[in-house]
Amino acid sequence: MEKILIIHNEYQQLGGEDIAVNKEIDILSNYFEVETLIFNNNLKNKISLLFSFLLVTNFYSNYLLKNKLKQFNPDLVYVHNTWFKASLGIFNILKKRNIKTVVKLHNFRYFCTKSFFKFHHVKKGDICHACGASGDRFLFNKYFSNSLLKSLFVIRYGTKYFKILKQKDLLKIVLTNHHKKFLKEIDIIDGVFVNPNFKPNFNKSVTNEKENLIVYAGRISKEKGVDIIIKSFKNSDLQSYKLKIIGKGPCYDQLKKEYQDEKIEFLGEISNSQTLEIISNAKAVITATKLFEGQPTLLCEASSLGAVSIFPKTGGISEFFPKDNKFSFNQFDYEDLTKKINLLKDNDEVNKQSVMNKKYIEEYLNEEKLIKNFSNDFL
Repeated sequence: MEKILIIHNEYQQLGGEDIAVNKEIDILSNYFEVETLIFNNNLKNKISLLFSFLLVTNFYSNYLLKNKLKQFNPDLVYVHNTWFKASLGIFNILKKRNIKTVVKLHNFRYFCTKSFFKFHHVKKGDICHACGASGDRFLFNKYFSNSLLKSLFVIRYGTKYFKILKQKDLLKIVLTNHHKKFLKEIDIIDGVFVNPNFKPNFNKSVTNEKENLIVYAGRISKEKGVDIIIKSFKNSDLQSYKLKIIGKGPCYDQLKKEYQDEKIEFLGEISNSQTLEIISNAKAVITATKLFEGQPTLLCEASSLGAVSIFPKTGGISEFFPKDNKFSFNQFDYEDLTKKINLLKDNDEVNKQSVMNKKYIEEYLNEEKLIKNFSNDFL
């Protein structure tokens, strides 16, 4: 049985990437011999932390990896997030030992942090579709708007990481064909494979008795278009529907205060199980993101639970739905978005699309197919 070592640096707040990695660990363990090296960004040793940022490597993380390689002797090392405790020194170790390595790119941060100069990230007057940053008059690429120092550290990290990704012998996994095309446009061509995350599994059966309910779940921020969703919902002809907004973010308090409406409910942060329970009873989920998204976890969950998804035709989102989806809208065309919301009045169309979505996602994210592709590509 082939042996896989999975490396991941957990985020400070549990997010979709952490959930996807944990799911992947569980599934891969059913087919291969799997061990993990999981890091977290605690701030206990400030001196060690400073050296890690300055040198873009972490000596203790390197030590843990060397010991794990010696004990486990993997056939493949599978890397996810490395910011910042795992650090980039692990790639030097793996390269020197000639160990086959694949890194999965869950997001586009590598592009947004590849230069100290803002104009290499986003042009003046434009918006970066990878992270939502806007082009401005500042020369420095301030990735974290609230911290110059943290931005310096992440850009230093990102410039080196981008060079690592361009290495021909490093294998790369992306979640969509759109992301693969994006890499090609920035001259990362060799060793790129498309292999999406596994389909979420639910203990809950799909019900046909759906409430007149639309759900948004995610970060409440400008780049996610939550304000647009609310305005389009209010402009729609849906009289008996409610909109539930799940999550927190920089725009949460403002939007909650501005839109005090009995048809719009702000739930804040709730558990993933509670979110899935709400989605399972809803007719639709919705997003008006302005970004290139990776794999839309919320929309995949909705398809599995029999809810339709209203989403913009952008990035790789459409790859997770059957062609000619009636509920997708032209990005930034918010009259079209309102039309797609109004389409929820047609119950026959809703039921037809929900059945098609569920069938498609079951086949597209079929576990055995994804395992076969993974094995053929990397083992």
